Amino acid sequence: MVGKNYLLVLKSWVSQGGGMTATTARPRRTTAALPLIAAGITMVLWASAFIAIRSIGLHYSPGSLALGRLAAGSLALTAVALLRPRSIPRGRPLLLVLAYGALWFGVYAIFINAAEHHLDAGTTALLVNVGPILIAVLAGVYLKEGFPRGLVTGLAIAFCGVAIIAAATSTGRRDMTGVLLALGAAALYAVGVVLQKQALTSVDPFTATWLGCLAGTAVCLPWAGTLIHELTVAPAAATLGVVYLGLFPTAVAFATWAYALHRMTAGQLSSSSYLVPAIAVLMSWALLGEVPTGLALAGGALCLLGVAVARSPGLAARRED
Repeated sequence: MVGKNYLLVLKSWVSQGGGMTATTARPRRTTAALPLIAAGITMVLWASAFIAIRSIGLHYSPGSLALGRLAAGSLALTAVALLRPRSIPRGRPLLLVLAYGALWFGVYAIFINAAEHHLDAGTTALLVNVGPILIAVLAGVYLKEGFPRGLVTGLAIAFCGVAIIAAATSTGRRDMTGVLLALGAAALYAVGVVLQKQALTSVDPFTATWLGCLAGTAVCLPWAGTLIHELTVAPAAATLGVVYLGLFPTAVAFATWAYALHRMTAGQLSSSSYLVPAIAVLMSWALLGEVPTGLALAGGALCLLGVAVARSPGLAARRED
């Protein structure tokens, strides 16, 4: 089902030349659903990244893992970009793309990889999910999206869900270095999304994703020597995991994210990222045999409820005075 939905999104994007202008020939209901499908694909693939990083982190250091992942993603995106001529943005739009790419693709990846060397996955997920709250604030102030009551309520409910999942999955492994790294990652995520949203007003989603990934790769180049060494000693399964992270949670997921962000507010789309911890719990159950506790399932249900409230058209229309 995910593959079929992704093909729908890809077909829409290709038929529009990489842009986002809707065509009248396509049924209106299908067109309206495509951003939601794209967001769903993104959340599933980002959740799968947590499963992959769990084992890959034993064989690759934070910087080299980020570089390997982004290099694989950049190669895939460049291959697609070469299929037809593209105009490279200039001036402020290019600076916005390079800035969001360096911060979100590059520095964020290093921070989150390093944080998981100091914190358990549950605590890391909780701290990083401060990001959507920061995005809602930044988007409300700087992008003039306002503060819809439903969005604020949904974010609060979903964050409580993540807190419950964190409590249920925590191993108690915490230190201040990891906390600061995870909070730093949350801030980078928030700033990156706001910069990307501004860039998408004049740059098509694919080009923004492609150039952003290249910028992130450039930021991680100082770890090239470490990556080369670790490639020679890491098991093949770990290296294949790095390639998977580059192709799917990076190239595909960030492209579908950009597609959705072009048609949704930053606050609403970022609220969907609260689905990631809930999906990751279910994936761990299905793929790794890690049976979630009742508390973790309850937290996942709250995440789903929070996202539903944040996406509710009726509530979203009501803004704070």
